Amino acid sequence: MDASKESGPMKNPTTVERKSDRELVATRTFNAPARIVFDAWTTAELFKRWWVPRSCPIVLLACDMDVRVGGKYRLVFGHGDSPPMEVFGRYLEVTPPSRLSWTNEETGDGGAITTITFEEKDGKTVLVMHDLYPLVGGTHTTATSDSFVTDVVFARASNRLPQRAGRRLGSVLPCAVRRCS
Repeated sequence: MDASKESGPMKNPTTVERKSDRELVATRTFNAPARIVFDAWTTAELFKRWWVPRSCPIVLLACDMDVRVGGKYRLVFGHGDSPPMEVFGRYLEVTPPSRLSWTNEETGDGGAITTITFEEKDGKTVLVMHDLYPLVGGTHTTATSDSFVTDVVFARASNRLPQRAGRRLGSVLPCAVRRCS
């Protein structure tokens, strides 16, 4: 699916780059201040509004977020008659509105570490999401789907984020959505 079909023309394209066998970096600019983009990642009610792209045939059944260093998160996804899938981990760094980092523990093998930076420039936010996988080759199975899903979700988010406070919020993507494609 073309990301522009889901969310209109892409004014701020997403770039996804494999930095090494263990690292994947996605970058996108949002037409909103950093505090709004950060809030969309750290406030459960806002997070629920954008997390699963419309093209993904799953629903977010539960979203628990204790956004503080050492706090835990848990997302539960459903898909038809299939058993629910949980994604969970803990927050390693929470620095509003500039940095957020967490573990991805659902695989039981140490999982990836996801770090997001939010850099505001002229009222817009440059978001950089960095995934560091524990094993060499960890990105081999995810790089293609990451690129597609990241672009779809980031494009959708760009159209939903307000340019000023008081309007409806939306945002971006961590690791769980990747399981869709």
